[in-house]
This record gives sequence, structure tokens and C-alpha cells, in this order.
Amino acid sequence: MEQDVESPAIIRQPKLPKQAREDLPKQLAEIDRTKKIQRYVQKDGKCNVHHGNVRETYRYLTDIFTTLVDLKWRFNLFIFVLVYTVTWLFFGFMWWLIAYLRGDLDHLADNQWTPCVNNLNGFVSAFLFSIETETTIGYGYRVITDKCPEGIVLLLVQSVLGSIVNAFMVGCMFVKISQPKKRAETLVFSTNAVISMRDGRLCLMFRVGDLRNSHIVEASIRAKLIKSKQTKEGEFIPLNQTDINVGYNTGDDRLFLVSPLIICHEINQNSPFWEISQANLAKEELEIVVILEGMVEATGMTCQARSSYVSSEIKWGYRFTPVLTLEDGFYEVDYNSFHDIYETNTPPCSAKELFDMTNRARLPLTWSLASKLSQQGLPESEQEGPETKTSKEKEGKNQQTERNGDIANIESESKV
Repeated sequence: MEQDVESPAIIRQPKLPKQAREDLPKQLAEIDRTKKIQRYVQKDGKCNVHHGNVRETYRYLTDIFTTLVDLKWRFNLFIFVLVYTVTWLFFGFMWWLIAYLRGDLDHLADNQWTPCVNNLNGFVSAFLFSIETETTIGYGYRVITDKCPEGIVLLLVQSVLGSIVNAFMVGCMFVKISQPKKRAETLVFSTNAVISMRDGRLCLMFRVGDLRNSHIVEASIRAKLIKSKQTKEGEFIPLNQTDINVGYNTGDDRLFLVSPLIICHEINQNSPFWEISQANLAKEELEIVVILEGMVEATGMTCQARSSYVSSEIKWGYRFTPVLTLEDGFYEVDYNSFHDIYETNTPPCSAKELFDMTNRARLPLTWSLASKLSQQGLPESEQEGPETKTSKEKEGKNQQTERNGDIANIESESKV
């Protein structure tokens, strides 16, 4: 009897075309390169830098106020409650210690005895009296008497130290609450930056907007190019920062941010993108960090919003979709189209190559011919044709005849 025996299935991979086999390693390398791009600044503005091996930690304690403000809310609230509780317990213990040393706790039922603090019969009552003293509640049940000079001194010390603790902790909480970090959440940047032609020049552009009706006062924008470089001497500089001019010379970097604005960087000889073409941009490992600063209109505090664009987020040959429309008596901003872009005709060459081609197209015909002849290495005498030489000789003869006639006229006038 024949039995069915399961044989291992052999799965053969489909044979790819030659072109696909050659392009596959390149595509995988491109995917790996894209994955390895590490941001210096996240899209939400957080800096992707961690400080490690900081041995001089005492420096944080020298500026304890800023250290407390920079802590997270849970640690800040814990320290706030801890500081008040410790001070109340400490001075409560001091009031109890004074009553214990004076013997007030041994004469609780003696009406003839004058204690330091009336109705203080233990540590709990001393703790409650400490809270009443530092917070200036003053219920009136426990009162310090004038027969206790050490209690009067302790009362003065607790009042002064309590005021200092209140000023420090309440000030810390006020600064923590009024920090304008959350104001930056309503300042938005476009998801992508674009490169296209504007007024005959290649320009790098991105868009910023403010979602609130309360405006940012004295708003200004600046941009940095983050890219590693190697000097001529061989020194490697990681994450080198280069300024990107977004209108510093013309004042366009100072914004009136009532509606979304498109920030433009003209790619010229001073631009770091001068020699970068569309093909080179896809291979570059760079990052553009944009920083928007200004004062919050409601509080007057300085606010800063940040974002960044890596090379894959810079779209070549695109423009931003308009978002501002005129309605009946007002302008309306459509934030649904804030990040939208559309394709436009843009030369794929670099700004330098475009500039050279434009200059060559503007050269006159005689200049271009002369430049071509000079490039061939012909001497000037050979470059001049026979017609040019004949015309020059005629011009020389005419000038000589005019000079002779002028001399004859001068001699005749002198004789007369």
C-alpha cells in the first residue's frame, strides 16, 4: 500500500530583472541612510542633545532657583510641600523644646504657672502653633506670653525665615506657571520647506503662523544650517552651525505675524546652498533649524519656538498653497491648507549653475565670439580680420586729415 509522505516544500524566489537587481542595493542603501539621519532639533522644538558625564554637579546648586524652575511639575510640587513641612516641623520642635526645658509640660494643671505659650501641652500643639505663626493665621487659642524671652526671639526668627521661604517658593511657582513654553505650542511651522524660483532666483522657503488672536510682539525669525564639515587642515567639525540669511540685511526677518508668512532665503553667492542641486540635495546630510522669537503680548515674557527640516523634508520644485482669502469685510486664514504645497517648474541645477547660464545668455554676440577665440589661444593680431584692420586704417587716416585741417586753420587765424 502506498503512503503519502509529506516532502518539504521548496519555495523559489522569483528571479528579478537585471536592472531591478542592480537598483535594489542602492534602494536599500538609501533606506538605511534615511533611517540613520539623526535630528539635532525635533519637529516640536525639543533639542535632541543629552548632557552626560557632568561631574561638576554643584554648579546646579549655585543657581538653585533656575534648577527648581527647570524641574518637572511633579518634582517641583514635591519640593514645595517638603520645604513647608520641614520648616513647620523644625520650628514646632523648637517650640516644644522650649516648653520642655522651661518645665511648662510639667505644670499643665497649675494655674499659677506662666508658660511660654498658653495651651501648649505637647508636640502636636507645638506643631500647630508653628503653622499658625508662620502662616500668620492667629486663631487666638495658643498665644505667646511676655515672660518668655527665648520664645520671643524664636518668634522673630520664624517670622523672618518664613517670609523668606514664602518669597522663594511662591516666586518659584509663579515663574513656573507663567513660563511661555506653552505659548510656543500655538506657533506652527510648515511640515516641509520648499525650493523654487522667485523673482528669477532660486529661493528656500518655509511658512510660519500663529494660531492665537493675541499676537507675538517684536517677532523675529532666524535659521541655522547644521552640517558636519572638514576643514582644509583635516579637522572634522561635527554639527557645524552656519547662518542662513532670511532677511537680516533688509529687515525681513522682523515679522508682523498676524497671518501666516512665507519666510524666504535667497540662494546667492553667500548662501550655503549655492552649489547644491536637486540631485545633490537628496544625498546631503544636513538639517535646517528655524527659530522664531518674540514677546508674549499678554505677559511681556520672551517666547521661542523651534523646528527643523532635514534634507528629505526639503522639497525641490514646489510652492506653498495660498491660505489667505478676502471675505466680506475681513481676511480669513484657512489652516487646513497651511502645510499644502504644489509642484511648479523649477530648474534642477544649482543656483551657481543657473547664474552662469544666465550670464552666458546675456553676453553679446561679439563678446562671445571673442571669448571663444581667446579660449582657442589665438593672438590678438590673428583674431582681427582683414576688414577690421582696413577699417582701423581708414579711421586713422581720417583722424590725421582732421588734425592737419585744424592746424592749417589755426595758422591762418594767427596771420590775420
